[in-house]
Amino acid sequence: MRKLHFIGGEKGGIGKSFTSRLFAQYYIDHQRPFVGFDTDQSHSTFSRFYGEFASSLKTEGESLDQIIETLDAHPDCDVIVDLAAQTANNVFRWVEQCDLFELLADMGVQAYFWHLVDDSADCKNLLQNMLTKLDSDSARLIVVKNAGRGINFAPLENSSTYSDALANGASVVELEALPAALVQKIDFENVSFWAAANNSPELSRVERQRVKAWLKRQYDQLDSVLPLAKPAQEEQSFNAPESFFV
Repeated sequence: MRKLHFIGGEKGGIGKSFTSRLFAQYYIDHQRPFVGFDTDQSHSTFSRFYGEFASSLKTEGESLDQIIETLDAHPDCDVIVDLAAQTANNVFRWVEQCDLFELLADMGVQAYFWHLVDDSADCKNLLQNMLTKLDSDSARLIVVKNAGRGINFAPLENSSTYSDALANGASVVELEALPAALVQKIDFENVSFWAAANNSPELSRVERQRVKAWLKRQYDQLDSVLPLAKPAQEEQSFNAPESFFV
């Protein structure tokens, strides 16, 4: 089945756009076609780093219909949506209004909600809110513990909310932190993770290798819940634009 990914978590600064960038690179390196949408009207981080693949999208009214139109227009593509903070109400209002999960089932598309958390109490409460909104029979919930935004997840893991999420079929992955100084370099250079790992002149050889090794480990995490089959020999492979690599 094709896949529709919502990268969210509601809380600002929790790493949603960073994770969306990782997803984009994961798809590119696996030669799988995708279209990205960036709902953050203030920062547009996802589309800034992966502008060849992602465009801006509002969450008000019927604007989200563009996701379905894109899935119809590109039957070979998955879709990645970077959700800005405090957009969940708009998204789930749209889900209810258009009976989204029934529509996706008819289209042969599986919905994934990637819910980022740090180690704060806020994230436990936001995860609880997600559990009340999401139909676990129709969409897959993946809790993403972002080690770049927290190191002690024990209080969350020991909570009834976390137990409820697991009991309802949620999967869990952990996003490993990159050194803050290295992330800052990548961000200031406005380069993709591919460029950071391979040819960015502002990163040292060991820094580029560190990014490359980090990507491999994060891909292992994603593979555990989202295996992307390599394209068949006879299928047309997905090629990133040449400008993406410089």
